[in-house]
Amino acid sequence: MASLGGLLGIAIVVALTQGMVGSEAAVFVVPSLGAAAVIVFAAPHSQFAQPWPLLAGNMLSALVGVLSQLIIPDPTLAGAAAVGGAIGVMHLARCIHPPGGATALAAVVGGPAIHDLGFAYALYPVGLNCLILGATAILFNYPFPWRRYPASLTHYAPLPPGRGGGGYPLPGDEHVRKAMDELNVVLDVGTDELRQVVHRALAIAQSSADSRLPQVKAGHFYCNDRPGQQWSVRQIIDEHRSANPDEDIVIYRVVAGRGLDRTGRCTRIEFARWVGSEFRPRRQQR
Repeated sequence: MASLGGLLGIAIVVALTQGMVGSEAAVFVVPSLGAAAVIVFAAPHSQFAQPWPLLAGNMLSALVGVLSQLIIPDPTLAGAAAVGGAIGVMHLARCIHPPGGATALAAVVGGPAIHDLGFAYALYPVGLNCLILGATAILFNYPFPWRRYPASLTHYAPLPPGRGGGGYPLPGDEHVRKAMDELNVVLDVGTDELRQVVHRALAIAQSSADSRLPQVKAGHFYCNDRPGQQWSVRQIIDEHRSANPDEDIVIYRVVAGRGLDRTGRCTRIEFARWVGSEFRPRRQQR
């Protein structure tokens, strides 16, 4: 499917580019759009493939490339400056698109046919070709709900609020964005998709862990193994058994860490899911 989409998109782009700048110059322009087609059709939900990075990433890179070619006489230095500058501009404009580096470089090494276009190179063939490639991707992917382009057209079923395995709260989009900012990472996936993956992973981990939950017992101490101020140790001080073991109730007291001296109650399974490891006070370890 992705191969067919790429074939269709590039066939249109090649024909258009050859008509605008000739076959010789098209050799330098089309490869960057070929790389863009790989991202757009093979990974339509990629952040690098979305319309803003596709269009702005290539057009801004083209402008940087033309400027580098005009003000730097040495082709090697001009090419290096074009690619480096394109990366910086795409970062600032939040439109990172890897093929943009090739688009910028083509403005330097593409020869007289491209040089004669000047800054118009960013509009045609680059901008026009990106519009055509993006429109082709929208039409080609639309019949398939699981791979619609752009990613905003793909429906993600909302997940109900709740808690993940071990009692951790499920993260929302704002948590994902904050984590990415704090870690200073760029991920080629949207926050909505990333949140869905995290939620699903937690659900799978929790369901698979239910079969090997610890056998918690009255009088024993247990720790949640969570970091920092979330760390806590509980002792089961009483329990109420029922005909269905899943409905057993345990009563616990917090003996260390967060919630010290507080008492609470929950089902045995809920308590077992909270447990990270069994905790042995020092006096019991001797």
